[in-house]
Amino acid sequence: MSTAMADVTLLSRLRAALPGSVAPPHAAHAATLAPARTLQLRASDWATAAVALVTLGARFSALWIDHGAQPWQGLALFADGGDYLLLRAELDSANPALPSLTPHFAGAARGERGWHDLLGVVFVGHPDPRRWLRHQAWGEDDYPLAAPTPAPAHTPADTTYPFARVAGGAVHEVAVGPIHAGIIEPGHFRFATVGERALQLELRLGYVHRGVQRIACGRDAAGLLRLAARVSGDSAVAHAWAAAMALEHAAGITPPARALALRAVLAERERVANHLGDAAGIANDVGFSFAHVQFGALRERWQRRSAELFGHRLLFDVLTPGGVRGDVDASAIASLRADHTALRAVLRPLIDIVLDHPSLDDRLVGTGVLDAADARALGCLGYVARASGQDLDLRRDAPYAPYDRLSVRVPVYTQGDVVARLRVRLDEIGIALDLLDALLDDLPAGATMVAWAPPAGGGTGLGLVEGWRGETVAYVRLDALGRVTCYAPRDPGVLNWPALERLLPGNIIPDFPVCNKSINGSYAGHDL
Repeated sequence: MSTAMADVTLLSRLRAALPGSVAPPHAAHAATLAPARTLQLRASDWATAAVALVTLGARFSALWIDHGAQPWQGLALFADGGDYLLLRAELDSANPALPSLTPHFAGAARGERGWHDLLGVVFVGHPDPRRWLRHQAWGEDDYPLAAPTPAPAHTPADTTYPFARVAGGAVHEVAVGPIHAGIIEPGHFRFATVGERALQLELRLGYVHRGVQRIACGRDAAGLLRLAARVSGDSAVAHAWAAAMALEHAAGITPPARALALRAVLAERERVANHLGDAAGIANDVGFSFAHVQFGALRERWQRRSAELFGHRLLFDVLTPGGVRGDVDASAIASLRADHTALRAVLRPLIDIVLDHPSLDDRLVGTGVLDAADARALGCLGYVARASGQDLDLRRDAPYAPYDRLSVRVPVYTQGDVVARLRVRLDEIGIALDLLDALLDDLPAGATMVAWAPPAGGGTGLGLVEGWRGETVAYVRLDALGRVTCYAPRDPGVLNWPALERLLPGNIIPDFPVCNKSINGSYAGHDL
């Protein structure tokens, strides 16, 4: 990067905006966690930097506590376009605390609550002290990630959670979940309504908390990738690639060009499969059976091909540290290209029907509107952000190989309603098919992996991948033996779930399922 360009980075702009005592010159470490620049702060200056970042128009991306470091470190990731900045601060081990980012960045709220529940870190000034992830399985002073505490054999029912109340003689509370019909994961939705009109919605998640970050500790690199693929089963490639990227950055390893191209093929296949599934689900939630069946059948055929060529319908365990397992030969490439052509041909008339059907328009147009200001304030990602005017995509804005040699078109709409979120998905299917053809047309020759060697003396790494839901983040710390001491994934759903609370008021209760499906946050990806 040229000196002129370096002078306008988010790091340089923040340092210029802060008093010298907050950001001394030696505090910048430009390459420690590529692709993010980093700024080391005192914990007491955390909020001062947050206020400055608001003024600079930065987007909040992720927050985590590195409990593998001694002392613990608080880290917060911000972005401005494709320019990433990581704030770091050491915590007092006797009294771990940081000023809360939530008053400045609403998207930090649940992450801070979760890290308090898991590690006991106090976020001073946080507006919501209620438990988030622990529910009733642990006592008030039990922090399961800080010190393993056996959960009781039978966890008491979480019947005392103090949901926000709406006063009024005609107001009813409607409770949905946490157990739902069908096979979806548990989550509780508490509505305040007058008649069928929703005045307020509050989410309660955390029911499938699995201790992912505790389970990760002590694993080797290959074991971590197997776990990462299961953070959220529909995003196996996105999470595994982000974790692999973090591991490879930590170890200074670059996978072969062919491996990186195949990772992108897998990521785009994951994108297509899930967008087809969501299109089917949105149609189902308004009773449009024709589109539900058609999109569902297309997704099924697509996933069967993934199982045939890559060994798993959901593409589990194809990525490995340093590359990918397996390869595609000329016959497989021909099959994939034929599938792309066939899917395009079927989708054209199907999309025309879906986007020009009066009874469907009546249920989708103007339903569940998320305005641009709310989308930006929450830090929304992926199709949720792009349907509300946020022009974000890592593949274009901060391109990583092989996207750095491809042209990625990003569909953006401003209506912010259910149909806009559907249109982004449908557009992205076509864009993904074009990218898949380009990747297969120019698939590099050579090996599909390099040998993994852990970094001498340990190390840290950051991975950033544009998954089908949006920007997916992974942070990894390895010890001197190459074992994981900290793994902190951030699923895009963490930032998209709160959008459901913003967009539902004013809609009728029967429109909740389609609003929920149009967001489609991952329960598992949230409940780590």
